Amino acid sequence: MYYIALGAVRRRSGPALLVGLLAALLATAAGCAAWYGMTVSSRSAGNVVTSAPVEERVILVRQAGEGTDDPRGALDDFDATARGLLPVPDATPVLGAVADASYIYPGATGASTGLPIAYRDGFCQHAKLTGACPAAANDAAISTDSATRLKLKPGDTFRVRPATSVTPITFRVAAVYQPVEPGSPYWSDKLFRAQGSLDPLFTSLETFRDPTLTRPVHAWDVEVPLPLLRGDGAYDLNGLVNHAAPRFAAQQLQLSAPTGPLVDRVREERIAVATGVAVALGQVAVIAWFAIGLAGRFTGRERRADAGLLKLRGSTARGILRLALSQHLLPLVGGGLAGWVAGFLIAWPLARGLPVRVELWVALLLSLGLVIVVLGIALLVLLAVDALQQRAPVAALLRRVPSARRDWRSGVVDLALIALAGGAVYQARSGGAGLGVVAPALVALAVGLLLARLLRRIADRVGAVALRAGRVRLGLTAVRVSRQPGTDRVFALVVVSVALMALTVGTFAAGRTERVERADVELGAARVLTVSAPTRTQLLHAVRQADPAGRYAMAAVVDPGGSPPVLAVDSSRLAAVATWRPEYGPRDALRAKPPALLPLITGNRLTVSVTSQRRTITLLGAILQHEGTGAGVRLEFRGIRPGTQSVSAAVPGCAVAPGCRLVGWELFTPEGSGPGALTIRSLTQQNPSGTIVGTAALRDVTRWRGDFSTEAVRISTGPAGLTLSANPGGGTKVAVVDSPLPLPVVMAGRPPAEWFFDDAALGRFGDVATPVRVTAAARVLPVIGADGVLTDLDAARRVAGDADQGGTLQVWLTADAPASVVDAIGLPVLDDRTAAARVDELAADSSVVTASFGLFAAALAGLIAAGLLAVAAAVDREPQLEHLRSLRHQGLSRRTALITAYAGAGSVALAGLLGGLAAALAARPIADVTAPPFPDGWRVIPPPGALSPAALGIAAVVAVVVLGLTTWLSVRRLNGELS
Repeated sequence: MYYIALGAVRRRSGPALLVGLLAALLATAAGCAAWYGMTVSSRSAGNVVTSAPVEERVILVRQAGEGTDDPRGALDDFDATARGLLPVPDATPVLGAVADASYIYPGATGASTGLPIAYRDGFCQHAKLTGACPAAANDAAISTDSATRLKLKPGDTFRVRPATSVTPITFRVAAVYQPVEPGSPYWSDKLFRAQGSLDPLFTSLETFRDPTLTRPVHAWDVEVPLPLLRGDGAYDLNGLVNHAAPRFAAQQLQLSAPTGPLVDRVREERIAVATGVAVALGQVAVIAWFAIGLAGRFTGRERRADAGLLKLRGSTARGILRLALSQHLLPLVGGGLAGWVAGFLIAWPLARGLPVRVELWVALLLSLGLVIVVLGIALLVLLAVDALQQRAPVAALLRRVPSARRDWRSGVVDLALIALAGGAVYQARSGGAGLGVVAPALVALAVGLLLARLLRRIADRVGAVALRAGRVRLGLTAVRVSRQPGTDRVFALVVVSVALMALTVGTFAAGRTERVERADVELGAARVLTVSAPTRTQLLHAVRQADPAGRYAMAAVVDPGGSPPVLAVDSSRLAAVATWRPEYGPRDALRAKPPALLPLITGNRLTVSVTSQRRTITLLGAILQHEGTGAGVRLEFRGIRPGTQSVSAAVPGCAVAPGCRLVGWELFTPEGSGPGALTIRSLTQQNPSGTIVGTAALRDVTRWRGDFSTEAVRISTGPAGLTLSANPGGGTKVAVVDSPLPLPVVMAGRPPAEWFFDDAALGRFGDVATPVRVTAAARVLPVIGADGVLTDLDAARRVAGDADQGGTLQVWLTADAPASVVDAIGLPVLDDRTAAARVDELAADSSVVTASFGLFAAALAGLIAAGLLAVAAAVDREPQLEHLRSLRHQGLSRRTALITAYAGAGSVALAGLLGGLAAALAARPIADVTAPPFPDGWRVIPPPGALSPAALGIAAVVAVVVLGLTTWLSVRRLNGELS
């Protein structure tokens, strides 16, 4: 029997090789899926770990210790106990001890501040020391902040009282420390950070021999290695911790394992990667099984005669099926082995690496298992096709001409598939669960089936009409398409493969565009530095000094805590620096002509000329702000008596460039003073001399304003200048108007409920309520999203004066900003983020890391469709050659015969290509195909379209090359055989 099967395969080597090619493509997909999935799953899980807060990667154990003369031995015993209860492979715990204590202020009886006494292994290697590492008992290293507050320096001594004793301990400052990499796991333990107003002091372990330190807390911190958090080799960290927790409780040890949620997220990420790879593999496998089933139906025409002869000789159905099984095994096994090896070779560069070492054998066995499973199903499909065909009577099996089509069965199948596509579309639009993930492919299949029926009917009509009209080429081509069995199924498969390729390419490109757009919205510019500065004024001054032309850098402040959130930017540089999107509104919406600015105060002394109508001595205050540092300067002009006079006051701080600006005046009304007015006639400076505010500016009422939210000082102007009259219980301040008012803002989202008509005000600009004017509406604003306001930073800080506005201070930079500009800013950088790096972070998501395999799977689907075309052509070669030779004897020219052969094969491929593009265009809106959603639900801006003209063009070009080459190779042999 097996020799008979081997001879049958040898006689029909062409179709057998093509079936083997289909099996190889299917095995390649399965083998590659295993290697690729294991590799990218580990990488994606690792990204989840590394992007998590450092506190989630450290396991903590605490023990209430006892006073001892051997603190090292106590820590070592504690370490041995913790290691035995919770063995963490390849991890090195960090041991430490902390005792509560308070700093005793010298000369202040009873005054103290919390200052914990701490020891930790490796402290001197993880801190920058000014001085020597504490080595002896009562040597201490204090933080830079504590040294500044307590006015201590290396060599000084201070006293600390332990919480469990009334006897103080005297420490010597051996060093002042700053943490190295304060965001590292070493410094993640809150026990070794400030619990109150002062950071802990770090000392040597010898200090804990002191009998007054009776109840120290022993700490055991271990950073869990990345492979364990990643779950390499199915390592179950959560199971280990849950199993150890009761044992820790029995030993009266406190176990804190914040790694649990992180490990859960890692597991979810691995499942998501596996799901994405499985969906892509499943689509390819279904297409391949369908193609192999059709190939079995095509090649089964020759096996039908074998089955008929065996039936005549008395063979049983089981024996005939065993013969068919033997004929199928050879191409499937050969193709499977080749595909298994090819899957590994392709997955290596596709995944840019291999699985971690402990998972190599798992990936190898998984790839082999997947190949066996998918080819086993393919074998069952082939046997099912043969079994259905071999049920026919012997006369039907031996008949060379196929029987008439019983179309009702295929119609029922088509209706069932179309109904399945409808259910998948419903699921896709209601959440994407179940069949929703393959809804686009099912919609493409439904379109392909409908177009296949339409194609066959059109071919029937066109063939008959063309032949009657004497158009032989068209008629013969159409007749071949309409009458060749299985052409409609081949056409449907080509439609699905082309549509799948177009949708996959489109989704891949849309996903990258979506990530770029999110990075732009989240950051606002190509590069964003989060900096530390005492004031917004200093931030603005530093950026403008570093980049005077405004070409590369822009100051910005984000205040997400406002209601609504506020983004303040240097609007004069917005167009040049920010990555602007149409959703943000017009770039120049914040541009408004500011009032004329007063000269800066650059002298070291100010003189004010006033006329007082009060009966008592008056005090007039001037509110100044340094334009370089933003520091507020409160100047008092004392001893103002009734009448006209000049009063001076020193302002040495304003002599430092760039000088100070006048923010406003403050009129003091001492108790018992009269209600009289005070007229300010001028304000001048000395060294160098100059006029800051003359009479003309003082009598211009538009230059001055009171408080926005309280009863203001009564302001009047006249030929003498600015006259101030205080209201009893009213405001005391008069501010300079040196910014546009109401303040221009761009609004995104709904305005606050307390805004009535045009009475719009915000309370984030140094006043309880500052009037604002909405100059433009935006759908989205950078950084703050779909709800907030955008305003000008310079105008906002001028309105605020010297008030603290809070917020996160940032410097936005262009992509080509030179390092010299960044260095010239000179502010401490807390964080440095780029849009490109953010795109890379988003690209580590499971839906992205599986996209490459999705593209590969779509390419395999196209090759499978081309292979099926080749199988159909190979099986039909002999009947077609005989048919064309008969037509040649009847007078058909050789050229016409060849054109008919090429057109017959190419028309199916071309129709399938056009149908596939049409199916993709239909599937995109029907199945709601968009860029993959972000796992965190971010959807501030709508996702980009998932089927661009470029994606359609790429799919069309690839399909033309692959299907065209397949068609040419399939018909080429006829050129030499047709006489």
